[in-house]
Amino acid sequence: MVLDGIPLLDHHCHGVVDADLDRPTFESLLSEAPASPGRNRFGSLLGLAVRRWCAPVLDLEPHAEPDAYLARRAELGWAQASRRLLRASGVREWLVDTGYAAGSLTDPAELAELGGGRAARVCRVETVAELAGPSLTAAGWSDGVERALRAEAEGAVGLKTVVAYRTGLALPEAPPTTADVVRAAGQWLRRRGRRIDDPVLGGWLVHLGVRLSAELGLPLQVHTGFGDPDVRLPRANPALLSDLLATTERTGARFMLLHCWPYQRDAGYLAHVFSHVFVDVGLAVPYVGVRAREVLAELLELAPFRSVCFSSDGYGLAELHFLGALLWRRALAQLLDEWIAEDALTAADAERLSAAMAFHNAARAYSIPAPSGEPTPS
Repeated sequence: MVLDGIPLLDHHCHGVVDADLDRPTFESLLSEAPASPGRNRFGSLLGLAVRRWCAPVLDLEPHAEPDAYLARRAELGWAQASRRLLRASGVREWLVDTGYAAGSLTDPAELAELGGGRAARVCRVETVAELAGPSLTAAGWSDGVERALRAEAEGAVGLKTVVAYRTGLALPEAPPTTADVVRAAGQWLRRRGRRIDDPVLGGWLVHLGVRLSAELGLPLQVHTGFGDPDVRLPRANPALLSDLLATTERTGARFMLLHCWPYQRDAGYLAHVFSHVFVDVGLAVPYVGVRAREVLAELLELAPFRSVCFSSDGYGLAELHFLGALLWRRALAQLLDEWIAEDALTAADAERLSAAMAFHNAARAYSIPAPSGEPTPS
């Protein structure tokens, strides 16, 4: 199958850096690892993918050398290079997490203008709490944070938690008691820190996110698996959410499990047994490069097709948004061609499920209308 023209809804990404970049800064954004002198970030499957697939978008031959690639990018300027790559991705909608920015990033409106599509905002619950919390008392912390989150959620299409980075995904089935939250908030306030890494406060925030997901109809995105060194990988296994998912299935909340690598099979199982779980392999796809087909295949072993979504988790470099889309399309097309050749499904089946995974599953979860003239797959 050829999926080049299929519209995509990127249900989890970030903005791009709105400045020209030198080589060390560009390379630092090609990795989840911290900056390290002498480390060649182009020496990876992601680096190879940039040279192979991004180079032609910038009028270079495939496999252009890194210096030639970066010189051409600088010649075009960050805005023109980003515009070309974002528009070549074929993404129609971007859902943008604005809760984390290590540098200056485009906001959703600016990303949409560069990409020639539409964008909406996703609200990160920890960021809201860390901004609102220091001005509150311990006794009023939970009420004040909830008010702030409700206000921030207005106009957003989803919520997100990064509790996997803070205390891990082994979350309690029930929210912490009021007394426990007051005690933990008092300790947090006395530390005068902004980062919420207390398991009681983290667990309470996730349960608040679940409650608001059900009440406001906003899916709750959950970072799982692969990330920067801040995450402890065994604590980010989505399977640790099993108890929480079991107790929330009938509440109306929806969970969007992001990235998942190397636990894509665990995530696929959770989507298989819990009807309110959606999954993707977003962040992993550009990083694994030519291995994206195998990663996606493992997710699809058990995940229902109606529960699988596309995301790039592009951050900082438009190359990541573009490669997330291109390599995901290629991986899915390779799988579908194999299945058609084995008579496991028809071409019509393949067209329906590819359109669903590319756009319509996420559109249904986030209550986003289909593109004009695009039928919704049955």
